[in-house]
Amino acid sequence: MRKKLIYLLFEWTQKIYIKHKKKDPWNITKTELLTYPKYTLGYKIGNFLHQNNFDLLPKVERHDAYHVITGYGTKVEDEVALQYVCMGNGKRSWYSYGTVIIGTILLPEYLSYFFKSYKLGKECNVFHYFDFKKLLNEDFKELQKIIFTKKQMYEFSI
Repeated sequence: MRKKLIYLLFEWTQKIYIKHKKKDPWNITKTELLTYPKYTLGYKIGNFLHQNNFDLLPKVERHDAYHVITGYGTKVEDEVALQYVCMGNGKRSWYSYGTVIIGTILLPEYLSYFFKSYKLGKECNVFHYFDFKKLLNEDFKELQKIIFTKKQMYEFSI
């Protein structure tokens, strides 16, 4: 029930967030991403979208890049944990703060997961500001090596 409430809040607030976001959309489709070479970030994002039956949301495409780069899934607790990673990495937005506050209050049983995720974001190289659209052709594993240490990649199965 609590996870369903958070999911409904995600659905409702993302529309408002996207409407007021001042970024340009990537204007690229999941199908186009799947034409990139399999080792690239672009292909990995396209595959992530395909496997989850998602499409890129205009203006917030980098959120899917965060999922792919970090290996975090799409369960409600993973979405909250991903915001913890991003906040630990220095990303600040009202959406991140809201997700972290509400997720923490409604899902206290995941506190250790959330704090571990925050620590991951804090300790890895800063990536939250990357222009992922410009990195779509880059080697996915090489990007991860730039962001995460070998230890982090092992511990988090990234």
